[in-house]
Amino acid sequence: MLFRTFKGGVHLHYNKEHTNRVKIVDMPAPDKIICPLSQHTGKQSEPTVKAGDRVKIGSLIGKQCGYVSANQHSPVSGTVMAVEPYLHPCGSMIDSVIIENDGKDEVFEGIKPYGDISELSAKDIIDIVSNAGIVGLGGAAFPTHVKLCPPPDTRIETLIINGAECEPYLTADHRIMLEYTDELMFGCMALVKAVDAKVCVIAIESNKKDAILAIKEKISSAKSGIRVVGLATKYPQGSEKQIVSAVTGKEVPPCALPADVGVVVVNVHTCVSTALAIKTGMPLTSRVVTVAGSAISNPGNFKVRIGTPIKHLIEAAGGFKGTAEKIIIGGPMMGTSVYSLDIPIIKGAGGVLALTERDVAWKTSSNCIHCGKCVGVCPVRLEPVTLDRYYRKFNAEMLEKYNLFDCIECGSCVYICPARVELLRSIRGAKRRLAQMRESK
Repeated sequence: MLFRTFKGGVHLHYNKEHTNRVKIVDMPAPDKIICPLSQHTGKQSEPTVKAGDRVKIGSLIGKQCGYVSANQHSPVSGTVMAVEPYLHPCGSMIDSVIIENDGKDEVFEGIKPYGDISELSAKDIIDIVSNAGIVGLGGAAFPTHVKLCPPPDTRIETLIINGAECEPYLTADHRIMLEYTDELMFGCMALVKAVDAKVCVIAIESNKKDAILAIKEKISSAKSGIRVVGLATKYPQGSEKQIVSAVTGKEVPPCALPADVGVVVVNVHTCVSTALAIKTGMPLTSRVVTVAGSAISNPGNFKVRIGTPIKHLIEAAGGFKGTAEKIIIGGPMMGTSVYSLDIPIIKGAGGVLALTERDVAWKTSSNCIHCGKCVGVCPVRLEPVTLDRYYRKFNAEMLEKYNLFDCIECGSCVYICPARVELLRSIRGAKRRLAQMRESK
């Protein structure tokens, strides 16, 4: 099998062998759930409940506010304790619905299956996705119903189901592909109908050969017309523009979206969540999370209720071994470091990592040696060292000229830099300052 790839990127130590063969464990819900009203790209949801209200699994607790937003639903049955600011994985205090779990797991009466795909129109499927609060579960958390509604003059040729999962340690998507294969096929067919795509491709990295074989076997027996494309194992292969380039050979222009070249990209977990929403009527209230890292006793994959504090996941994985110097929600390259174990799992969080000092030790930065390695690995063909230089001088005109906002913040430039220059920190700082300048005008 030919494994396709894109230009640039880096080869990492993937550390997936600790959990890629560990089956998903359904984790009990905790006594208290914290559901932030911002778990997605776009505008924060508007609360539909107040303290003292009774909720059930699937009850609407936050209504999407505007087009680029997403609904939030209760993952448990119980009583709303408060709607107030609570610590979010981003580090800020975000309005959240805090629910006391009564342990009864009562399901909201309005939850019911939507029927067979053949009985649903494209609009029906998009409405189901929207109502269910489904967002991109690969990390970006962009509302999926928006992605399924490209501009009217846009013709979608290819639907790519993204099974790359290129971040080290994370294996949630890998296990989803092995354990939810039927749902994955169902979701593919639903999404094909939603966007009227001519071709559906499931793209999987070469370090998941068992998933490639399992899905090929399922496709062969179902005669669905879906096909599998193997991708080279390279970071950030799972990024939208990079996977479009690898699978189709098309380049998504700067400031454009995959839809502009006739492609829609949906994560495998998002695809399965779409299938479950149609087949059962249940909105997005849980997800699979990998708990791993050198400071975790028994790394594994867990199906958890959204809003579960991360301390419960760490306990389910046997707790810490040694001292955890850093806790990350997400992957080590693009995830977020957190300082509290009370922070909840949100929709886009595919991992909880606990790392020892040996894994997080960072060499002191020195002066750039002008080797050009950061330019060679940049997957969007920027010049990170040049952006760093103009940020230090803060030349807004030149930062714009060198396409600062095209940076996807993958961290490849920092990983490869022999001088350990904090290139990504400079780029993020430049983005913030330029954004503030734009807002003040």
